[in-house]
Amino acid sequence: MSFSAYSVLAVNPGSTSTKVAKFRGETMLWNETIRHTNEQLAPFGSITEQFDFRLATIVDVVDKHAGEECPDGVDAVVGRGGIIDPLPGGTFRVDDLLVERLKVGKPWEHASNLGGILAAALASRWSARAFIVDPVCVDEMIPEARITGLPDLPKASFSHALNIRATVRRAARDLNVPWDQLCAVVAHLGGGISVVAHRRGHITDTGNGTDFGPFSPSRTGGLPVGGVVTLCKSGKYTEEELRRMVVAKGGLLAYLGTSDMREVNGMIEKGDAKAALIQRALAWQVAKEIGAQAVSMGEPVDAILFTGGIAYDSAFVRLVQERVQWIAPCLVYAGEDEMLALTQGALRVLAGEEEAKSYGDYAPHKRDS
Repeated sequence: MSFSAYSVLAVNPGSTSTKVAKFRGETMLWNETIRHTNEQLAPFGSITEQFDFRLATIVDVVDKHAGEECPDGVDAVVGRGGIIDPLPGGTFRVDDLLVERLKVGKPWEHASNLGGILAAALASRWSARAFIVDPVCVDEMIPEARITGLPDLPKASFSHALNIRATVRRAARDLNVPWDQLCAVVAHLGGGISVVAHRRGHITDTGNGTDFGPFSPSRTGGLPVGGVVTLCKSGKYTEEELRRMVVAKGGLLAYLGTSDMREVNGMIEKGDAKAALIQRALAWQVAKEIGAQAVSMGEPVDAILFTGGIAYDSAFVRLVQERVQWIAPCLVYAGEDEMLALTQGALRVLAGEEEAKSYGDYAPHKRDS
């Protein structure tokens, strides 16, 4: 059955916003971004406690658009996947077990965990199906990729899996290759940077943007371990301050006082030699990680794909391409259309192209049994 036969509502909660969009097939009928002020969120002690507040705002938006361009009903509601247990890529049905797991907020709280919880609540409104698609915890790494220098610290898989896998599908269509036969290194260049090996339908290795790989606009990427130990013991910083340095105050921000590549380019245009050096260093680190992931593939690479917001910066992408274009052809898919990617994941299940996975099949108790 054609995708156009189905109507989907996509929900993408962020730290201070909630994006909502309605699709008929792959055509967006409307979309809105609901901004949440600090004052509105202040009364809530945790992300999960924001549920009723966010649900009410989404219902108001949906009701406002009811009847504008399509019937007030949907076949599925799809939410952004959260940070939970390691899962394979794909579309997961949201059932009671997954909802309870999303509420736990571990290994850490993230607004995206609300995606599945909100999807389930909204789906009940229309007796629709509820899904999440390609959460950041997608883990399909080969065993060798998990090993580090300490058994107590195995490598974890975190990446911009939703946009990465959607980009692979786009490239496969353009190259006229089945998406699950394509071997591509994908560089997601945004507020966080993920460079992954996507081999025949699976993300087999990844730099997770915090512990490994290049720095990014506000994250440190991989760091000298000995120096990190010294910082931890120096007494200058609390554990929370150090964590903030790694995930929110590193990278371009630490060196140049801004995490906006457009501002960095402006500094370079004014002759700022330091800004030019740091930008070249970032391009060099991205290129080096692309080379490493190409080697990890274990077979010829069909394409190198650039995506994410920084991919709009053609001058920066060119700095990277100059170092890696000998490996494979470079294709640019700038930006990240998360709402469409979420919807496409739901549509593939609704149209029978893909079978929805169940969280219970991959939960820790299942893996350990």
